[in-house]
Amino acid sequence: MTDNPVPEMYMVMKILALHGSPRTIQSGTRKLAGFVLAGSQDAGAQTEMIDLTDYRITPCTACEGCRLTGICIYDDDVAGIIARMKEADAIILASPVYVDNVTGQMKVFIDRLADAIHYQVLTGKYGCAIATTFESGGNDVVAYLNHVLNYLGVISVGGISIATQGNSGAIDAAEPDALTLGKILAGAILNGYSDPVQEKMLA
Repeated sequence: MTDNPVPEMYMVMKILALHGSPRTIQSGTRKLAGFVLAGSQDAGAQTEMIDLTDYRITPCTACEGCRLTGICIYDDDVAGIIARMKEADAIILASPVYVDNVTGQMKVFIDRLADAIHYQVLTGKYGCAIATTFESGGNDVVAYLNHVLNYLGVISVGGISIATQGNSGAIDAAEPDALTLGKILAGAILNGYSDPVQEKMLA
């Protein structure tokens, strides 16, 4: 008896979103990320969202321990989060803009990825970036988060940034674009996605 390959339509896709706002469920960024995940769900993916502020993440002190031993000196929740990232087929990084950059919660987490970045432990995965802002900095944060994904070995399929200007309906208005991004991300897992510029940088 020979094993038959699993048809593509039955492939289990796992997409993990890492959300960096300290506002958790009240966050507009989280809502936007939820729309992206919903688009991926429509395309058949299993999805999960992690609120980084709910986890113990000790700031990196550049002790070089992870480089020398492969193990961080801090016994907190970061190793578990990285394990879940490795289990996923795609990663979403989402952060509101705080003073023209990602939130402190997101940056502290990114700094703890030094060893994962050094070894590009997420090579072969896909991802995208999400940002919200009042007026400015959103595109820069999306570009930075996609750059971090590339550092990890991930090919980004794009991103979405929304400047609300205090309009509570701005996030809802972006739902169609966010759903489309989620479907593109799921499609990359199923069918592949090529970007020569990113691939050259990763190489």
